[in-house]
Amino acid sequence: MHKQGSVVLIGMPGAGKSTLGVLLAKVLAKDFVDTDVLIQLREDKTLQEIMNESDYLNLRRIEGEVLAEAKLPNHIIATGGSAVYSEDGMRNLLRFGPAVFLNCSADELRRRIHNYESRGIAKAPGQSFEALFEERQALYRRYADIEVDCDGRDLEQVLAQVVSKLQD
Repeated sequence: MHKQGSVVLIGMPGAGKSTLGVLLAKVLAKDFVDTDVLIQLREDKTLQEIMNESDYLNLRRIEGEVLAEAKLPNHIIATGGSAVYSEDGMRNLLRFGPAVFLNCSADELRRRIHNYESRGIAKAPGQSFEALFEERQALYRRYADIEVDCDGRDLEQVLAQVVSKLQD
């Protein structure tokens, strides 16, 4: 097991970071936090409301501030899909533990996400899902200490794989 107390889950919206994070927190006896919720609590708005009132770059800026200030020493941290755009935020989170990239193919994510336009995803206006996916894959790989392939696996299988790789 990694020495640090936390595990940082990164990946696209729909990859299962929040759902898996809750289960992983139970298995590893850690607190769970979803950084999207931290943003919403700080701003007292949903992610979509933040973007409706300003734009996706403002949401990313706020997210970066929240991540850079976060003190999460013994947590399973489910990040927003756009967390990897904040170098300061990611650097801060990775002080607390390794990043696990939950890697799903674009096809798998499309099957899982049915509310792409209204989900509060920080993307450029008119940016297609495919373009966003390609842009983010390189960022996820840049920060990932561990990569777990989620395609064709159910939640229990992904959970077992994450726990196993954390023990390596």
